[in-house]
Amino acid sequence: MNEPEKEMASLHQEILDCMKCPRLAQYIREVAATRTRRFINESYHGRPLPGFGDIHAKLLIVGLAPAAHGGNRTGRMFTGDSSANWLTRIMYEYKFASITTSTNKSDGLLLRNVYVTAAARCAPPQNKPTTAELRNCLPFLKHEMAILSNVRLILCLGQIGYRAACQALRVKPTKFGHNILYEYDSTDIRVLTSYHPSRQNTQTGRLTWEAWDAVFAHALRIINEVSM
Repeated sequence: MNEPEKEMASLHQEILDCMKCPRLAQYIREVAATRTRRFINESYHGRPLPGFGDIHAKLLIVGLAPAAHGGNRTGRMFTGDSSANWLTRIMYEYKFASITTSTNKSDGLLLRNVYVTAAARCAPPQNKPTTAELRNCLPFLKHEMAILSNVRLILCLGQIGYRAACQALRVKPTKFGHNILYEYDSTDIRVLTSYHPSRQNTQTGRLTWEAWDAVFAHALRIINEVSM
């Protein structure tokens, strides 16, 4: 392991061991113990989740939080639910991912030039982390970004991810919108926003596949620009 890999491995362990938020710590363990009917025979992860991907990546994707029966079950961010399928499929189409689906930690998924993380590391009840819980998680995002020294674009999935990225960059967030690019004088890292690929957005048509594809086409253009 080189130094960035060692530092990231140490950070991952720190995240896995985190107990800063009693409400979330209790909730994810209760979900892991009771499970849901369709996964009743599976063993749940039931712990906070670090990000995953290429530590040399130029693209950083920041979501909201692990899903109670997705990442909290499988032990990997954006794995085992419909949001994971939307994200992995589009990453595959743009050559960021090695396969089209993200189902479990042993599925062979490899990411290239992208790292995936979230604003909150524990699945929150009703997908609503509190301000204090997000504040407790922010140092983890800052530390990840310090290790991911090649990142030039942050793609934020949802408003909470956008605000967390802005806090980590120490810039002021403005009005959130879909497929909007933000640039700041104080950093050379750009921020691109998208609606989150949650069922609530994809099944209602708020986020269509065409609009989702347009975000990644935009992201790829930006990454190619900074690589020239």
